[in-house]
Amino acid sequence: MIKDMEQFIRKLKEPGKLIIVEGKKDSTALQRLGIDKDSIVELSKSPVYEVIEEVAEKTKDCIILTDLDKKGKELFGKLNSGLQRHGVRVDNSFREFLFKRTKLRQIEGLTEDIEIF
Repeated sequence: MIKDMEQFIRKLKEPGKLIIVEGKKDSTALQRLGIDKDSIVELSKSPVYEVIEEVAEKTKDCIILTDLDKKGKELFGKLNSGLQRHGVRVDNSFREFLFKRTKLRQIEGLTEDIEIF
């Protein structure tokens, strides 16, 4: 399982994809994992429609890492459909990995010393 998590993090670090997160704590957690801050877009700074337009202007591939709670699922749905309407391909494999293979429910917890498996 740890090997899967290492592979997951390595894939997140690959250049060319923007990663959308809910807020500053999520962004900080990803940066602690070695992800470039320029690859991270925070939802807390702008309305959802502005984030969709910003991402669509910058890339055709993105990853949505909203929390795995009710609010995060709602945000994911809005972002996913909006981005796809703008021709952006959303890679759901990271979110699915966290949902199915870990106990983690908040992205900021990626770097905490907790048992997530």
